[in-house]
Amino acid sequence: MVQKICDTVNIKKIVSDTHLQHIAIIMDGNRRWAKSKFLPSAVGHKKGVNALRTTIKECINFGIKYLTVYAFSTENWNREKEEVDFLMSLLAKTISEEIPEFKKNDVKVRFIGDIEALNNNLKSILYNCEKETQNHNTLNLQIAFNYGSRLEITNAVKLICKKVQAHEISIDEINEDFISKNLYTAEIPNPDLLIRTGGEKRISNYLLWQAAYSEIYVINTFWPDFDKNALMNSIIEFQKRNRRFGK
Repeated sequence: MVQKICDTVNIKKIVSDTHLQHIAIIMDGNRRWAKSKFLPSAVGHKKGVNALRTTIKECINFGIKYLTVYAFSTENWNREKEEVDFLMSLLAKTISEEIPEFKKNDVKVRFIGDIEALNNNLKSILYNCEKETQNHNTLNLQIAFNYGSRLEITNAVKLICKKVQAHEISIDEINEDFISKNLYTAEIPNPDLLIRTGGEKRISNYLLWQAAYSEIYVINTFWPDFDKNALMNSIIEFQKRNRRFGK
């Protein structure tokens, strides 16, 4: 027990010393985890929810201010209908059940992605969660659902074009900061650390603009097995990086 307490204290110091504010995660490997154990993919997705609960808890313990997780991409609609339907129902059930925990732990939840394309019941649940947690600030949790970075950037371009057409801004006023303010992640700092579980070495259309200078850390661990130690190791690895930002 003493060792665990010391570990938490040390990680909190690393987070403070390195100014680590924002961790983004590609939660990959639920289906492969299930397949390796000869279980249905649904079991892997349920275990993945448990891993997310643990990660949220430990991010709070370590002093992380922002956590953004990739839950469902715009490309995931191409999966089998049975799996897609299950993921939709799992999100609805999980969010409905977790709102009291979010409020108890002072977690502000936002959903980023094309939420309007989801069914009315799911939209209502997600928007209610955002409303119920909007005044919390210990941890800012962004859940990327029906999210694709190319779609996000395309929508931002459309919004900016409309503002130019309406003479709200001039073309000369468009810069990197203005573009950032028209993304789903407006007012959220860019990720310092991008973690991908499951061993795949690609970004998969996730936070392409925001992750331009994020430190990327890929681990072979499947998402359902991602735990406190895995998160601590990721933060320790971040401490070793020399962030030059092109300098």
